[in-house]
Amino acid sequence: MTNQERFLQIFNENIKREGADKLLEFLSSGSDFFTAPASTRYHGAHEGGLLEHSLNVYDCLCDILARPRMKEVYGLEYSAESIAVVALLHDICKVNFYKVSTRNVKDENGKWTTVPYYTIEDTLPYGHGEKSAYIVSAYIRLTREEAFAIRYHMGFSGTEDPGNVGRALEMFPLAYALVCADMEAAFLMEGKLAAEQK
Repeated sequence: MTNQERFLQIFNENIKREGADKLLEFLSSGSDFFTAPASTRYHGAHEGGLLEHSLNVYDCLCDILARPRMKEVYGLEYSAESIAVVALLHDICKVNFYKVSTRNVKDENGKWTTVPYYTIEDTLPYGHGEKSAYIVSAYIRLTREEAFAIRYHMGFSGTEDPGNVGRALEMFPLAYALVCADMEAAFLMEGKLAAEQK
């Protein structure tokens, strides 16, 4: 099963709310979601990186929330739909955001060669997490906890006021879990550690 097939299966099996069909139509034909990178040079800086990252975050979030401590001690229970919404769509702000350009670099023999690289062309400069929540909300209604989870999924690594981040993570445990899932996917599954293990 390809990443796109898996994404579509998870999305269609779990996200049933009004407007989900229009959101999927936008992802499939109004955006580059399935081919976009996840970044210009960090995790997922390759074609399909955003899709791969979204699925990795989904897997990590499912694992985090399945821990007995999360349920038995903290009482955290979320629907399969909420988990799919926040994990699969947390970085939707990156659709139609990266463009391929070229630059000249020296190869291993010292010869100049033209190579492709990703650059940013932000046509909707509305931040990161808030932009994702905004785009998703144009299609489906988010619960308050889902909106805060998507908005604050960068945790303390974003540019937000740390006090606001801390309050949001305390008030909305799904946001905390999504931060952990996003970091695990970016740094352990897709980052330097993953590259060293190959």
